[in-house]
Amino acid sequence: MSKVTLRERARYWFDNTMSKGTASLIGWLAVVSVGLIVVVAALTLWLAPGEPQGVGHAGEVLWIALMHALTPSKVASDKGSLAYMAVMFAGSLGGLFIVSMLVGLLSNGLKQKVDRLRRGRSRIVESGHTVVLGWSDQMFTIVGELVKAHASQKRSVIAVLAERDKLEMEEAIREHVGDLGGTRLVCRTGRPTEPRDLALMNLGKARSVVVLSPEGEDPDAHVIKILLALAKRSGAHPPVVAGLASSRNIAAARLAGGPDVHLVDSDDTASRLIVQSSRQSGMSVVCMDLLNFDGGEIYLRTPKKLVGVTYGEALHAYQTASVIGLRRPSGVVLNPSSDIVINADDEVIVIAHDDSHVRLAAGKPSLDEAAIVEAASPAPEPERTLLLNWNGRAEQIVRYLDGYVAPGSVLEIAADHPKAGTGLAGLLNLTVNVKDCDTTDRFALESLGVGLFQHVIVLSDDRFDPHHSDTRTLMTLLQLRDMQSTLGEHYSIVSEMHDENNRALAEVTEADDIVISDTVIGLLLAQLAENRHLADVFGYLFDSRGSEIYPRPASSYVKTGTKVTFSTVVEAARRRGETAIGYRNAAARNDPPHYGIVLNPSKSEPIVLGERDSVIVLAER
Repeated sequence: MSKVTLRERARYWFDNTMSKGTASLIGWLAVVSVGLIVVVAALTLWLAPGEPQGVGHAGEVLWIALMHALTPSKVASDKGSLAYMAVMFAGSLGGLFIVSMLVGLLSNGLKQKVDRLRRGRSRIVESGHTVVLGWSDQMFTIVGELVKAHASQKRSVIAVLAERDKLEMEEAIREHVGDLGGTRLVCRTGRPTEPRDLALMNLGKARSVVVLSPEGEDPDAHVIKILLALAKRSGAHPPVVAGLASSRNIAAARLAGGPDVHLVDSDDTASRLIVQSSRQSGMSVVCMDLLNFDGGEIYLRTPKKLVGVTYGEALHAYQTASVIGLRRPSGVVLNPSSDIVINADDEVIVIAHDDSHVRLAAGKPSLDEAAIVEAASPAPEPERTLLLNWNGRAEQIVRYLDGYVAPGSVLEIAADHPKAGTGLAGLLNLTVNVKDCDTTDRFALESLGVGLFQHVIVLSDDRFDPHHSDTRTLMTLLQLRDMQSTLGEHYSIVSEMHDENNRALAEVTEADDIVISDTVIGLLLAQLAENRHLADVFGYLFDSRGSEIYPRPASSYVKTGTKVTFSTVVEAARRRGETAIGYRNAAARNDPPHYGIVLNPSKSEPIVLGERDSVIVLAER
């Protein structure tokens, strides 16, 4: 091995110094400038002593050399001997290069600093803020709902960290969400899987953290990696809510995030909502109203005045809020038995339009005993359901449907998907038939005898991109709607879509329910970011076990065509072992955005229910 020379060592040292950035380069320019000034001053004193006139000592010559180096134009006003003029010209020429390089370095360094600030690389110094990690279409739903939830707060902050340009994120969110009101949006560019980038979000002071499942292949792996990075952090750990695309990855995500992380299973939640909506017209609208921050919201309350009162009596305890269940130390139960006594460690679950509206009523409820109808709940009967198209969550949908329907029910699957009808062994209540069918073809649909079914489910075909898949779903819905009008057939239709923007187009088809899975998951993540204790409530609500939401004929509760208070409806439902939370006006069933559904009306509000109207209740099947 050859010996390292002194020149090589010097060059290596110089290269390392130069690689330290703008400050190091400016330092070298300063050294070169000092050298130039000293050389010019020395040459002036040697070759042109006594010039310029009036200069008495070397210090003044150094100052003149400095001015020529920094201001090359000063050479134009110089007078003196040829030697003096030549030295000053050389100094000015050298200064011209140095100043040019200095301006270039400062400009480049400032540009880098501005770019760094533009990308959002400074640490957030907020406290009590909500942090969103990652990016997907659910971002706009979550931010929009959090803005509504924080409308009454003076200083609310939503902080976003994603691998996108800071300005692009801010513009996209403002374009989709609109006015943010009093909520400030703070975006940072970085990788949520990197601890260094997570440190920018000041997580120790955050109110809650939402982890989004990104678009692209294997999104859950990205979520799990973020959860690992969050778990490895030192210091305070705020509540974390994470969305997963596939049920298969729940166990791994729970292990990565630990016991304090709440996981939202997108496949499971969307599948349950599709099944419930297929059997109960308007179910998706009810759930959307409960999940968003526009209308009725779910709150937990611990009123001391209700301790020792039965659940049946508590149903009338609030004038502008609807009691729907209890959160007990043993878990959540919706629509419990009327004679259950509320204990001191219980929380009452209510639906209210705002937190400030949850107040106990004064006096006894106004009941019209003559208007109450005593009717038994109908016994469940076998159902016929038609499932159009197939995708990755279709097997889960069929199994959930099997848990809801009565024995002897029939499911017809019509799709040209190669995996249609696979993996359905072990069903208890459903008999399944599979037919090959192009669901966008009118003649193929007519051959299915759609009028023989009570319920139709139209799934999104996962062989196509989301936009094309939604287009095909719209075509199928239009064909079904025209068949209903032409043939006079009556069956409920629930459809699954990807893009919320297609909802307005789908409303033309007058489908009973439209489930936008990304929107539903975004709403649920926003709710849990505000109050993670509601996870058990929504989990119970979407489960086939226990009580569920049902729209049932108003004539089974009160005399139709008669003016009654909603307290009377609540009492009629209580006597049937049910909890009334609202009603549906059949005349407005096709009018967006609520489609005739009214949740949590005032108990004293007089209403007139018709033969085609429904009472929305929590009840056992």
